[in-house]
Amino acid sequence: MHELDLIITLTGGLTAALIFGYLTHRLGLSPIVGYLLAGIAVGANTPGFVADRAMAEQFAEIGVILLMFGVGLQFHVKELLEVRRVAVPGAVFQSLVATLLSVMVARWLGWSWSAGIVFGFAVSVASTVVLLRVLVDHNELHTPTGHIAVGWLVVEDLFTVLLLVILPVLFGPAVSGATGLPLAIAISLGKIILLVALTFLIGGRLIPWLLEHVAATRSRELFTLTVLVLALGIAVGSAQMFGVSMALGAFLAGMVVRQSDFSFRAASEALPMRDAFAVLFFVSVGMLFNPAHLMESPGLVFTTLAIILVGKPLAALVIVLVLGYAPRVALSVAVALAQIGEFSFILATLGRSLGVLGESEANTLIAASIISISINPLLYRLIAPLENRVKHTRLWQMLEARSKPHKLEGAETIPSDMPVSRDSAIIVGYGPTGRTLARLLDENGIDPIVVEMNLHSVRHLQTEGIAVIYGDASLQETLKQAGVETAFALILTSAGMQGTEEVIRISRSLNPNLRIFARAAYLRDIPALRRAGANAVFSGEGEIALNMTEHMLRKLGATDEQIDRERERVRAELSGGTVAV
Repeated sequence: MHELDLIITLTGGLTAALIFGYLTHRLGLSPIVGYLLAGIAVGANTPGFVADRAMAEQFAEIGVILLMFGVGLQFHVKELLEVRRVAVPGAVFQSLVATLLSVMVARWLGWSWSAGIVFGFAVSVASTVVLLRVLVDHNELHTPTGHIAVGWLVVEDLFTVLLLVILPVLFGPAVSGATGLPLAIAISLGKIILLVALTFLIGGRLIPWLLEHVAATRSRELFTLTVLVLALGIAVGSAQMFGVSMALGAFLAGMVVRQSDFSFRAASEALPMRDAFAVLFFVSVGMLFNPAHLMESPGLVFTTLAIILVGKPLAALVIVLVLGYAPRVALSVAVALAQIGEFSFILATLGRSLGVLGESEANTLIAASIISISINPLLYRLIAPLENRVKHTRLWQMLEARSKPHKLEGAETIPSDMPVSRDSAIIVGYGPTGRTLARLLDENGIDPIVVEMNLHSVRHLQTEGIAVIYGDASLQETLKQAGVETAFALILTSAGMQGTEEVIRISRSLNPNLRIFARAAYLRDIPALRRAGANAVFSGEGEIALNMTEHMLRKLGATDEQIDRERERVRAELSGGTVAV
């Protein structure tokens, strides 16, 4: 019966997440809203199917571990350093403002100081998923707004990791009074330092060695399994041996893998598993929500929303303007951060486990998250119209006049005579064909970007200064990392590569104007690749037939015109038409 309950909970939760996630996506909202609504739908506070909450929470634990592992994998020190002068003070100041406002509300409602502090921490953290979605949808990810917002989130993520370690020390049962607190903090810090040292000193050597040997098997399943074992194993080991949160262990594991040559492949191949369990995490959070709470405590929900939608953005707006950025950048950063999401739930879950937060506080955070995530994209769309209305006012012009251009820290100046960019072509596979094409493209002003699964080839290309991605081209994340959305062409140089049709379909959906050239092992494979979206398909069988035909005709004394005509006729017979270019 236990196994049946497990399957029913898993199936019911994922099915509800699929339905509600799809509906919210069609409405232009973040799928996170749909996942939370799915949790409400399968929870005990709504009629109909009721999932097993305890089992859902167990799945959610795995989701948290994999989410934090992903944060470690995607932690870019460079991104933080580039905007450190605004992201660090901005994130600290905004978090402080949001926490103080929340503590004031909590004390007014009669909550404890500890409940107010944890609640404030949860309110201060924005959703990475939502922010990136908004920036990408408005083509602002690679603008000053995008750089500042992403760096800001990196600081918030680090702050969250620190809180996950500190909160059990501050509010856990092991602390007895003021005298025991300094000792508990000292012991915890010592354990953390030891864990970090062992993870980077030993794991920094052992993990790349292990991944390299597993990658040498060329088994995708074994590599994915290894990544999952590392994430879960280090997380659980950190909790069991050092008494710290599993989230910290998973974050450190991600950072170690990030420093190896396998970081991108680990991120892209473990992504589906991470996303699946992350969905279950959001569903489990939604199951905690009682819709009746909106009627019982509308004032608390409204006040929390005011902090998220007014207090936090105003704090961000002020600090960015004070640091001399243009008002348009300050306003965009402020609005993008006006929401809460996954890390708020992680902190709230920890607060509940410590007995600091109760049902009312958790319900308020879920309601505020659903509302803020839903309206955040709508608010962001209002920035341009608002700017048009106020850009001629004296205040706006004064702010524009006092703003100064900001060069990203560490960014290199591009010489004026250097072209900003060249066309790029993605080459999948670096065998003899790939090497030849890469050289010809480079000589003709097109940047080759190689996607390769052979680690030795990848390292050789890195030494040669050729752009290379170590990853599986059949994964959308790999193609995006290679720049397929803006590339001129995609060239598949390996005949019989598994998943070729899917690579073509994904690439075509990401870039309708992309020129796709594919290689097939046999003539019978050509129609399927063309239907998938390839512009041109070259078959080894066909090319041999064409070369033999040309050689034979030349020996018989045929003219160049006759040879060209016969080649076209043979090509049409072999492939059902001329090869499109």
